[in-house]
Amino acid sequence: MKLKEILECVDGKLVWGESHLEDEVKRGFASDLMSDVLTILEDDIILITGLSNNQSIRTAEMSDISNILLVRNKRPSQTMVDMAKDLDISLSYTPYSLFKASGLLYAKGLKPVY
Repeated sequence: MKLKEILECVDGKLVWGESHLEDEVKRGFASDLMSDVLTILEDDIILITGLSNNQSIRTAEMSDISNILLVRNKRPSQTMVDMAKDLDISLSYTPYSLFKASGLLYAKGLKPVY
């Protein structure tokens, strides 16, 4: 599933990372616990989280995650956007809850990590 299809599915808005819209995303991982994200050894995933701060960007960087989707209509701060630009990580948000966004993406065929 391409990032642009993911955003269409969850009424998502891209804040930064237009070059990632054609990224092939094979799996999704939903968590607000960044320690759980650090255990992921998969490639081509999207992090779906409600944690809208610099920690989510740093965790994505350490886990080689190129795409982050924030839920519950949370908007990234300018500091987050600047950090994402520096690290080439796309940032998007959706009005949906973590549960609903994950469920919609699963129903469309996005595979889970576990």
